[in-house]
Amino acid sequence: MIIARRALLLGATAALTGCDRLARNETVRNALFSAENFHKWAQRSLMARDALAQEFRPDQISPVFRANGTANPNTPDYKAIWRTGFTDWRLRVVGKVSRPLSLSLSHLRTLPHREQITRHDCVEGWSAIGKWRGVPLRTILDAAGLRQDARYIVFHCADDLGGGRPYYESIDLNDAFHPQTILAFALNDQPLSVANGAPLRLRVERQLGYKQAKYLMRIEAVESIAQIGRGKGGFWEDYAGYDWYAGI
Repeated sequence: MIIARRALLLGATAALTGCDRLARNETVRNALFSAENFHKWAQRSLMARDALAQEFRPDQISPVFRANGTANPNTPDYKAIWRTGFTDWRLRVVGKVSRPLSLSLSHLRTLPHREQITRHDCVEGWSAIGKWRGVPLRTILDAAGLRQDARYIVFHCADDLGGGRPYYESIDLNDAFHPQTILAFALNDQPLSVANGAPLRLRVERQLGYKQAKYLMRIEAVESIAQIGRGKGGFWEDYAGYDWYAGI
């Protein structure tokens, strides 16, 4: 069901009337009504925690799935793992976890996986529908044993966007444990191409395309994103002012 923006704002405003006393606090008011925080608050208040992004039929898959962002990292390190068919690649899971992991692509492919046909919406204004196969992120985080002080999951990638600045993104635990958040290794029943993020990319289906980090190398559980990059939680957030929460 599509909710008109005006109706959404009216409903959200009505819900806020019960919080009037709290809203008089300037610090709370500024945090709540910043555009990004209000967007996140409104979406998550009106949708169930596990509400799914729309899924599509096989006949609706786009004939070409356009690559977003980097089409090839083309760094010496990436070329080295690409030449071996990614047999030497390992996904490291580190940070605030009880059991750090180092997972090969072949291992990931043996784990229980999920398939979903979803639409990728790019901030540049285009979209494409594709069929993704991958391991639920929750499976990996459960295996690593998140510590109680973990609050965010940071994705460190192989693509360097200039000046020795590899791409990175982050999501909170609400999105990390969502059933459609997967570490995808296949697109449209084929192993990921380089252009689409080989060997592994994130799919967090309720957010815009720049959150779908490609060329994953390391996943880090952290308590705060303040010490990641410039402190806003992602490459484009830090260097281009994009919103950290890109929910759709």
